[in-house]
Amino acid sequence: MTTNGADAARSTLTLGAVLFNWSPEQWRDYHFRVADEAPVERVCVGEVVCSKRLPFYQDDMPAVIERLQRGGKTVILSSLALPTLPRERKMINDLLAIPGVLVEASDVSALGPLGGRPHAIGPLINVYNEGTVAFMEKQGAVHICLPPELPMTAMAALAVKAKTATLEAWAFGRAPLAISARCYHARIHQLAKDSCQFVCNKDPDGLEVDTLEGRRFLAVNGVQTMSDTVVNLIGDVDVLAKCGVGSFRLSPHTCDMVALAQTFRDVLDGTIAAAEGETRVAALMPNAVFSNGFLHGKPGHQHIALAG
Repeated sequence: MTTNGADAARSTLTLGAVLFNWSPEQWRDYHFRVADEAPVERVCVGEVVCSKRLPFYQDDMPAVIERLQRGGKTVILSSLALPTLPRERKMINDLLAIPGVLVEASDVSALGPLGGRPHAIGPLINVYNEGTVAFMEKQGAVHICLPPELPMTAMAALAVKAKTATLEAWAFGRAPLAISARCYHARIHQLAKDSCQFVCNKDPDGLEVDTLEGRRFLAVNGVQTMSDTVVNLIGDVDVLAKCGVGSFRLSPHTCDMVALAQTFRDVLDGTIAAAEGETRVAALMPNAVFSNGFLHGKPGHQHIALAG
């Protein structure tokens, strides 16, 4: 793990699993480009949100995993959040059968099968205190992505206590807030979940939802509720690294994720200043509203400007 006071240049980057319903070709080509060009150490692959999406790209997964590993990336297989059906509950065993990769738990039901072997903990599992970190490490967790709502003070306290696991911060992307058994995307289009026609593929970065007064509020992604704003901690990564956060997670969106990863890498390495990094990220997602409020103990949708 990265110890307290560590230099930011020693921090690593992780590309999270694709949370949206992209076409199989877009999903495959994104991973192939990441394998060849992205300056990241880890890439999460797999279906987190809806098991109905998996068959569309499942046949491409072996080639994607091989290409990523050939590109020097550590592959992490992400498990499903909120498995309810018997076939969904068995999916964790299918992931464990794939050799040479870590499996990331996205639901506490995965902790039993993963116990006693090295694994990762995803951001949808509530790791809020030192006791939970110690328990996860005892069970075999070597990498823990903290929930995006944690403030910096809490992350620093957890980093001091972590002994064997690398702690990771959610550094970019719409924040995952909740998973439901109901499909909001289907309901908006007057469809049932079982006959959804996969309408979530119309919104490859999530569907923005306004209040009745017309104010921006949240975003939906199938059965998932997400933040309307896009979390962007590029101005905070150096401070977080000094607090002991050893890795930063970038959640894939339809912008140029290779360029975005390079921008985060340049800021961590000190090649460019944080202000320049913010400018570059804004250019990559010109229509996004960025936020880092949770990190600073403020409402999550707020953006706390860089000092000076």
